Amino acid sequence: MGIAFGLIGGLGLFLYGMRIMGDGLEKAAGEKLKRLVEVLTNNRVMGVLVGTIVTMVIQSSSATTVMVVGFVNAGIMKLTQAVGVIMGANIGTTVTAQLVSFKLTDYAPVAVGIGVAIWLFTSNKRTKNIAEILIGFGILFIGMETMSDSMKPLREFEGFKTLLASFGGGSITDTLLGILAGFGITAIIQSSSASIGILIALASQGLLPIESALPILFGDNIGTCVTAMLSSIGATKTAKRAAFIHFLFNVIGTIIFVLLLQGPVLHFVKNISPGDSARQIANAHTMFNIGNMLIQLPFAGVLVFIARKAIPETADEQDQVMGVKYLDDRILETPSIALGQTIKEVLHMGNLALDSYRKSMEAFFKADEKIAHEVFNLESAVNNLEREIAAYLVKLSNTSLSGEQHEIVDGLFNTINDIERVGDHADNLAELAIYRIENKLDFSEGALQELQLMNDRVIKSYEQAILALKTGDTNIAKRVIEREGEIDHMEKSLRASHIARLNKQQCSPGAGVIFLDVISNLERIGDHAKKIAFAVIDATQKS
Repeated sequence: MGIAFGLIGGLGLFLYGMRIMGDGLEKAAGEKLKRLVEVLTNNRVMGVLVGTIVTMVIQSSSATTVMVVGFVNAGIMKLTQAVGVIMGANIGTTVTAQLVSFKLTDYAPVAVGIGVAIWLFTSNKRTKNIAEILIGFGILFIGMETMSDSMKPLREFEGFKTLLASFGGGSITDTLLGILAGFGITAIIQSSSASIGILIALASQGLLPIESALPILFGDNIGTCVTAMLSSIGATKTAKRAAFIHFLFNVIGTIIFVLLLQGPVLHFVKNISPGDSARQIANAHTMFNIGNMLIQLPFAGVLVFIARKAIPETADEQDQVMGVKYLDDRILETPSIALGQTIKEVLHMGNLALDSYRKSMEAFFKADEKIAHEVFNLESAVNNLEREIAAYLVKLSNTSLSGEQHEIVDGLFNTINDIERVGDHADNLAELAIYRIENKLDFSEGALQELQLMNDRVIKSYEQAILALKTGDTNIAKRVIEREGEIDHMEKSLRASHIARLNKQQCSPGAGVIFLDVISNLERIGDHAKKIAFAVIDATQKS
């Protein structure tokens, strides 16, 4: 029981330390990580580089692959792009194995002590992020040492040593059993880094020679696909294909290495790290993933083709109703990137509201009931987006965001409310258009010109508010705020001139009421554009 408790406790510390270190690295990288993903192109080599770096930062190839499934599911990454990122994720995870294979356990308590001291006595957020990295680093190695120490008694059990040695027997059956063992361990603990850590802990006690570790290592790489496969349940078929490609990539790589490259790999790692099984395992893990990438990257198109054949496209796949464009819960694994995607979704919502507003005024000026009904559909879409984004922001606010990022999230709650209100006013304007049509209300040329003039000002203001939100340009935001004063003044001026026309009986009372309702809604849209602009300025000043 002591061995089991030690192993479980050590594994828990290892995983917790890896998580803390990953969170610290991610917060320290912040916007750089987000920009790195944004530069992703169809260039597969760039995809491999991005996947490697992102996984090095977040310390989990499973999390990266799940995030890729999310990107594909959200329609912001093509399947051909995903292949390179998945291959890179496998390489990135080898960094953790390389790290833990070095005997740094003596420095672990020091790292934790320094990290905690820095965290307690500094208020600087960037310095706290560095402290988290040190704390996570230390806890990770304390976990490794606990696992290793718990396994010392196993050196006295000949049966256990014989079992492990049998995986390196050389026969197909022995190799398959080793692969299945590795697959099972990783599938259960949901971390290839942790399972490799267990292998290194066993090796450090002289229990696991590299010959026996290699088949288990291959199985670990296949087992890490389970997380992404489970993540793709309920996702689009394209996302399922991305998860399948990850599985296919590792299975094909395992077959190639078992049949053709196992001998050369053993020979190479033994020569560069003679007598050090832990380093041999880490180097073999790195060789497998880099070699697998070099072999299969030129055939990435073939992997995509096989995935599309295995998960065929249905006739109605292209006609699925799309809700949000950029959000997916899987991306929450990397909060800085999830925040960037949320801003894109808010911009998408803002542009839908703009389209709704434009159509509402078009329906009014042209007296077109069909266009007015299009506005009602758009307004419903805007309302749905607000609910989806708000729910996502709640989830995002509970992740490991920096202080500045929390401020941005808080601002986005207000912004989506303002955009939704713009959609409501567009809906009001469309109803006024229908009322005008049904009651055959005519407006004087002067009244229509005044409405067009105010409409042009308001559209310009709202467009610039959305542009400021997109670019973070405070100069544009300030122009929106200045224009809102002009819009307020125009609303009062037009209201006075129209009342004068009513008094002179130059306009019917029915049309007069509608005119006043239109300019009131336009003025309110201008107010919400101003609030969006203020939110941009606040976010810029706090970042």
